[in-house]
Amino acid sequence: MIAVIQRVSESSVKIEGKVKSQIGLGLMVLLGIEDADQLDDIDWLSKKIVNLRIFPDENEVMNKSLLDVNGEILLISQFTLHASTKKGNRPSYIKAAKPDVAIPLYEQMIGALEQELGKEIGTGEFGADMKVSLINDGPVTIVIDSKNRV
Repeated sequence: MIAVIQRVSESSVKIEGKVKSQIGLGLMVLLGIEDADQLDDIDWLSKKIVNLRIFPDENEVMNKSLLDVNGEILLISQFTLHASTKKGNRPSYIKAAKPDVAIPLYEQMIGALEQELGKEIGTGEFGADMKVSLINDGPVTIVIDSKNRV
């Protein structure tokens, strides 16, 4: 799994012109799922996301986690994170999981993040044409690949 994590002061996702989810202070997470992903990727990545110390403390040092600041999460599925651009100019998405694999893993990630955070998270809709808005706070953007744990 690949996660692009952005620290935000606010973020929202619209589908067909209607707000599906919105958050205030927290993390907007784009999640790419591949066929090789398993439950241990979800477990490891959900814990990593919730406990990342990327929020400022009283000295403006990134030393606080989402839990410390009572932040929120907006999770958006994004198969294009697994794009291969090695050949030609048209990306290949062969590595991205098909919906029959990706949807259950996406739903399990939602559950894992809610459990780690202790509250409901905002989500997009798998496969929908979504319009995502955010105010990147910092800016702080971090990319984590669950296959590169070491």
